Formats: sequence, C-alpha cells, structure tokens
Amino acid sequence: MAVAAGAFVAVAGFSMCRTAQSEKAEAPAFVTVADGEFRIGDSVYRYVGTNFWYGAILASEGRGGDRARLERELDLLQQTGIDNVRVLVGGDGEEGLPSHIMPVLQTAPGVYNDTILDGLDFLMAELEKRGMKAVLYLNNAWEWSGGYGTYLEWAGAGKQPNPAVDGYPAYMEAMSAFVKNDSAKALAIAHARRMAGRTNRYTGKPYAESPALMSWQVANEPRAFADDSVTKAAFADYIISTARAIKETDPNHMVSTGSEGIHGCEYDMELWRKIHEAPEIDYGILHLWPYNWSWVTPETLTDSVDAAFGKAVDYITPHYEAMRAAGKPLVLEEFGYPRDSMAYAPGSPVSGRDAFFARIFDLIATSGMINGCNFWGWGGYAEPAHENWQPWDPYTGDPAQEAQGLNSVFAADSTTLAIIRNSVDAIRKANEK
Repeated sequence: MAVAAGAFVAVAGFSMCRTAQSEKAEAPAFVTVADGEFRIGDSVYRYVGTNFWYGAILASEGRGGDRARLERELDLLQQTGIDNVRVLVGGDGEEGLPSHIMPVLQTAPGVYNDTILDGLDFLMAELEKRGMKAVLYLNNAWEWSGGYGTYLEWAGAGKQPNPAVDGYPAYMEAMSAFVKNDSAKALAIAHARRMAGRTNRYTGKPYAESPALMSWQVANEPRAFADDSVTKAAFADYIISTARAIKETDPNHMVSTGSEGIHGCEYDMELWRKIHEAPEIDYGILHLWPYNWSWVTPETLTDSVDAAFGKAVDYITPHYEAMRAAGKPLVLEEFGYPRDSMAYAPGSPVSGRDAFFARIFDLIATSGMINGCNFWGWGGYAEPAHENWQPWDPYTGDPAQEAQGLNSVFAADSTTLAIIRNSVDAIRKANEK
C-alpha cells in the first residue's frame, strides 16, 4: 500500500480480543524465560542477532523505503545465521533537524505516519515467515530519533537542545527533566500502549499474538541523566511503569529495558540492579562501546583489542552476577567497533573489529554469561552516499549523527560475516549440550 509522503493518521488503541479461530490455532512459539535461560518451548534459545534500527523505514513504501532491499537483507541475515533483529518503533517529532532520522513515525502525540506503520507491519510479517525474532524499542534517550527531547517539547517544556548545535553536555543536562516530567512520560507510555496493542494488517493478528516478537523494549539507552536520588528514583519508576503498561496491553511477550548497563545508570550498580530485578522486566541488558568509552583510540584500534576485550569482560561480569542471582538471562544487545583507521566504506579493512567480535562471540559460546547478543549494526547492501547522512541517503547501521558505515557490518565485509557464521555454529552446538 503506497501512501503519499506527509500522510499521517491518528491512531487509537487496537483491540487485542482473540477470535475463536485464533484460540483454536496452535500456540505461537513465544520466547520465555526459565531457569535463567531463554526458551522457545522446551528448547534453549541463545542467539546471535544484530541492530537493524531502520527496518520499519526500509520496509515501507514511502521515502526511505526499499522492500526489494529489505528482502535481500533478510535473506543475507538468515544465510549468515542471524535470526534476531533489534528495531526502532519511531522516530518522533520535527523532520529536517540536524542529526535526526527521517521519515519519522510520530509527528505529534498519537499522530502517526501510516506509511511507516505499514512498513513495521510488513517487516514483522516477513520475520514471521522466516522464523526470525525482533526486539522492538519504543523510545530513545538520544536525539537521533526524537525520543526524550521530543516528548518534553510535546509536554510544553519548550524547545530542547540539539547536540549538533548545542553540544552533548547541554543536551544531557536538559534530558534529566524527562523522567521527572509526568506529562512527557505519559505521552511516551501512551505510545508504548498503542504499539503493544496494534494489529498487523498483513497477518491480521495482534502483535500480542506474533511469534516474531521476542520482546518489547522501553527505550534505547534510557538514562536518568542526573546523579541525584530524586532523578534516579524517577528514572526507575519510568522504566518499571512503562514495562507494566506494556505487559497490561500484551501479556504474552517479554519486556526489556534497553540499558547500557552501569554506564547508563550513572555508574550506580544498584540502580541497574533495581530496574532489572523488577518483575515487569524479564531479562538483563547491557551495551559495549570500546571506542565511544575511550577504551581504544583511532590510533590503537588494531593493537589494543586484547586490552579492550579485558575491559569488556570486567564490565560484563558484575551484570552477569546480578542476573544470575535474579534467575534472569543477560543480553549484550549493542557492541560495536570502528573500522580500521576510522574508515567507513563497505569492504574497507576491519581487522580490529574482527578480532574484537571473535573474542566476544567466543565468550558467548563458552562462558555461559551471555544468553544472546545483537551486534551493531547491520549495513548489509547499503552503499553510503556521504560520510554524514543526508536526505535521502540509504540507511546503514549507523544513525544520522554518526559517520555512515563506521560501525556498520556490510555484505562486502566477508571476513566479519565468516566470523559471525562460525560463531553461530559454535553457539548452537553449545545450546545442544
């Protein structure tokens, strides 16, 4: 269904009532948690996935959409052994802002671009056909899809800083208001309820009945953005109340946080533990960014892999111990590593990345600490047109504020794809033991 650019619809809640026919159908293969493991039925589900945040845009028939490319991407993912994708259900707010994706899903509270909703439905239907799973995240602490700042503006808090113009310190200070703004949080939770209650127009089934959905996710890298006890308490309440609202709407699927780990919880391990031990949250989440966190520099990308991996193990361990005590799995849902020499062209050298990825995948296969992963990020068949994204360049795995291709895994990156394939085989064999 083609919808003209700029066509938007107001979306109310969607019915979740099961029909008599669906009640008689075989129960969907939902992912659940038992004894600290993900399971599908009686089988352990330990997976290698990727971040494919632009999936709903690519699956649309409007600006930015390319269904032929989408199907090629899903084919290649399956051939590589990747069966799990993490996808944005956004963005939000004004188009044309620096470092902001386009097209957006939600231009005003409850007002949606039907073209992108259609793309999301199409993507989920294709995943169902292929036996693949998706994690769908519903908000973003960062500016590139709107998220926190847009909800604050919609709640009447005035124009919010844009890091591309005002810098990240100003942005982060301003975003600490989000978790304390009841109106902004209510708008974000309303969006989560609408999406969790949605019915897929291609399958005719509520999302609550989709076997392709692994987990709803509160936000991408949610943070308190302040270290005082009031803000941190409000942050925990936002995470848990959003998760509760999602589960009230869709009781069949898991809910996760999207957290970076202690790095995203003001370096407060008890805060990370609190939000992940809550009964509304089904498993633990952490991210790893060796370059962004200054574990490596542009000059040491290839010769500091061992040191970066050592820091990664040190970072993962306390999160694993906390989730083991809680009886919940742990997912490494973002880990990225720049291309050698900070290049961004498909097929340019990735020796540092390959070495880091190989160590991380081996840790997943042999240590028992990580129950699933989504590396960052899938570029596939994209050909970056510019280093900095410009409308309407093809999307890579890197969002609009980052160099296009720097952290992306492309179809041309044959050595990385081979490492992933071998790692999938090793992880599957470990599952069978």
